[in-house]
Formats: sequence, structure tokens, C-alpha cells
Amino acid sequence: MTISRTKKLVGVTVAAGLLIALAGCGSAPEETDPTGDAGGDVVEGFTPCLVSDDGGFNDKSFNQSALEGMERAAEELGVEPIEVESSSANDYAPNLENLIAEGCTFIVSVGFKLSADTIASATANPDVSYAIIDDWADADGDGETDAPNIKPLQFDTVQAAYLGGYAAAAWSAQSGVNKVGTVGGIPIPPVTIFMDGFVDGVAKYNEDKGANVETFGWDVEAQDGSMTGGFAANDTAKQAMQGILDQGVDVILPVGGPIYQSARDAITDGGTGTVMLGVDSDLAVADPSVADMVLVSIMKRIDEAVYQATMEASTGDFDVSPYVGTLENEGVGLSGFGSFESQLPEGLTEELDALREQIISGELEVTSPSSP
Repeated sequence: MTISRTKKLVGVTVAAGLLIALAGCGSAPEETDPTGDAGGDVVEGFTPCLVSDDGGFNDKSFNQSALEGMERAAEELGVEPIEVESSSANDYAPNLENLIAEGCTFIVSVGFKLSADTIASATANPDVSYAIIDDWADADGDGETDAPNIKPLQFDTVQAAYLGGYAAAAWSAQSGVNKVGTVGGIPIPPVTIFMDGFVDGVAKYNEDKGANVETFGWDVEAQDGSMTGGFAANDTAKQAMQGILDQGVDVILPVGGPIYQSARDAITDGGTGTVMLGVDSDLAVADPSVADMVLVSIMKRIDEAVYQATMEASTGDFDVSPYVGTLENEGVGLSGFGSFESQLPEGLTEELDALREQIISGELEVTSPSSP
């Protein structure tokens, strides 16, 4: 585990067996007025904190996006965030305990996998505000968060993934390959929702165009498909990517943070010219080294959700009502096509705009078993 602060940490309490790395220097902040959308004064002692899942903050994906949102808010507020990086699931509970010991008043947990530990921490610390990304914090399934001080930050990513699947199908049809595929990290809702939308978007393209683009790697009806077993970019992940590339696809969607690196390696080794879709962040921007093989990214604005939640919590008037990012509120969407813009099938961007409006209006229903 690594804890960092934008300024000097005072009175560090170290959980047993954990390594704490501190960076920066300076004095404690004074009460200031935020310049963001929240409005009002920052409550005395406001300390926003962030804990990653085991993908780490350099995943070029959801952890990094959450970090950017937290740091943006902290800079505007003039406060010192504490950011804790987990290296394994065994770090989650100790990391949360240490954040409480550090005096955090608002804690954001990045991801579904921190759910149980976040619920336990929030239950034990009712005066601290929490937010969790990609989870309802509802282990008992009664439709309400299991602690009244947790705000779920959810994303109906299937809507954006549907557009991504349509774009992938159009690209593959234009090339004459007519084959696309996807590989997930682990079969959890924040992963499978991308895969559902992708496959359904390809089906929509086939329906509209009378095309026959095949999809490999995911069966929406069975909710089963190709998984790497984790979010690490390793040989196992590369083999899973290769298994889909061996089907002859010219577009692949790797869903799971760093595993895009395994897709990159498999594509490079094969010399196939296959392109990939990014997830969560605009991958071509987050990692320019792969920009020349990223057709488009299916984005969820975790950075904006964390920013807004932090700004709101800073006033002491924190609304724990769930946030759900959609196409309508721009919580999810597609990135630009970058260097591929000039190579797109004629009329594709207009078709995507029309589909987006149909989804927003309800004329076109796009959903997933994993939709929030």
C-alpha cells in the first residue's frame, strides 16, 4: 500500500505490516471557498481521501480517472487529499482503517471489489461520508445501501458500449473482415455491462445495414465468455487476447483496466493491424503509446463523478442519493476517433449521433442485466 498527499502528512498512523510512502511538503490548509459547482464554504477539517482497487492508480482506466477527479477537486478547494493505492485485495480493509486514523472526512472507494470493506468501514464510522464507484453497497439486496453514509457512483455504461459496438461493426464491415471480439477481466457487472452493450451494438449494425458482422468472446444471453481471470496485464491475459485474435477479428474490446496492454502485445506480436477499443477513460489520451491502435474509447466519466461528489462533501451537506451516469447527463459516452476519423465509413458519426439521441429519448431501449 502507498499513501500520498499533495502536502505534508501530519501524525501518520501506520497499520501493521504496511509500507507508507509520503510525498510533498507544506502546511495544513486554511478554510477556503471552493471555486467549483458545489458552492459555499469548505467545512473545517475537510479531508477527502481515495482508495484504489488492486489495479492501482496507473491503470490508465478507472482508478486513474478517479484520482484525477479527486485531485481536481482538492486543488480547487485548497485542501490536501490522501490517496491510498492497494496492491491486492488484502489491502482494502487496512487501507480504509488507516484513512480513518488519518482523519479522513470523505472517502471514495474505487470499485466493486471494495464493497464489503467499504460497507464495514462506513458502518463503523457513521460520521464519515463515503462514496463507492461501480457498486450499490447493497450486500443484502434489499434495494438500499447497507450504510446510510455511502453514496453509490454508478454508470449505465451499456449505453455507450452499444455505440462502441456499432462503430466496431461498421469498421470491420468496411474492411471486409466482418469479425469483432471482446475479452473481460473478471465477470463482474462493471465489466460485463461493457460486453453486453458491445455485442448488442454490433447486432444493431447488422440489423440496420443487413450486415453479418460476427462477435466473439461474449454471449449476452448466457452471460458467459472470454475472461482473463483478473485485471493484470500478464501472459494469461495475453493468451486470452490471442484466443480472440485467432478468430480473425480486426477489432477487439479488452475490458479491465491494464489488460489492454495484453491486447496491445498480442496485436503487435501478430502484426495483424487489429484495432482496439478503450474503456473508462480516453485510452488514446491516457496512454499515447497505443493511440495508433485505439479506434475509439467507451468512456464513463468517473473523474467528473468523483469531482462533483468531493465538491459536495466539502460543504458538509452531502447527498447520499445514488448517482447514475448516462448518455443524457454525459456520465458515459464515446471519445473521439482520433487519427482514425478520416478513415471512418461515410456517415458513421451521424448514425452514432442519431442512435445516441434515440437512446436518450427512450425510443431505443438499451439495457443489460448489469445496468444500474
